[in-house]
Amino acid sequence: MATADDDTESPADRAASYEHARDELAAVVARLESGGLSLDESLTLWERGEQLAAICTRFLDGARERVEKALRSGTTDTGGDEPEA
Repeated sequence: MATADDDTESPADRAASYEHARDELAAVVARLESGGLSLDESLTLWERGEQLAAICTRFLDGARERVEKALRSGTTDTGGDEPEA
C-alpha cells in the first residue's frame, strides 16, 4: 500500500481534497467490481485505488490528530455555531 512518503503520488494527488480522493476511489472500486477489464486495466486501477486509499488515510489521520489535540487542550472549534457562555 502506498504511504504518505510514496514517490508515486503526483503533486496533484498530494493537493487533492479528501472528498475528491474518496469519490475517485469509489469510482475505481465500482469499475473493478463491474468486471470486463483486462488484467492490465485491472492492475492499473488497483494501483490507483491504493494511491487514493493512502491519500484518504492521510487526511483522516490528520483530522484525528486535530480532534485529539483539541480534546487534550480542553477546547474544541465549534465553528461559531454554539453561543459562548
